[in-house]
Amino acid sequence: VQLQASGGGLVQTGGSLRLSCATSGTIVSPNAMGWYRLPPGKRRELVAIITLGNTNYADSVKGRFTISRDSTNVYLQMNSLKPEDTAVYYCYVGLAMDYWGKGTLVTVSS
Repeated sequence: VQLQASGGGLVQTGGSLRLSCATSGTIVSPNAMGWYRLPPGKRRELVAIITLGNTNYADSVKGRFTISRDSTNVYLQMNSLKPEDTAVYYCYVGLAMDYWGKGTLVTVSS
């Protein structure tokens, strides 16, 4: 499985971005699909994840970010962006193994 993330960029505080992660094929019954991020100088953290029908968000993004998926893609709609959302965002698919896409950089200017 190969993952290709896109949609990052530079946006002002309060703006929106939509990240997309295209998989190399149809993902059947994944354990999880989601997004993590690596803020500058910090550790990687979970942003949002879909697991067996449940959806979970980091407290810091609840009400602002929405994760969704179809058979071959996973998306992250990010609204009301804040400077602290600046990070490299990585998509993730959990099957028998863990798969990670190359990151896409999101920069939120104040």
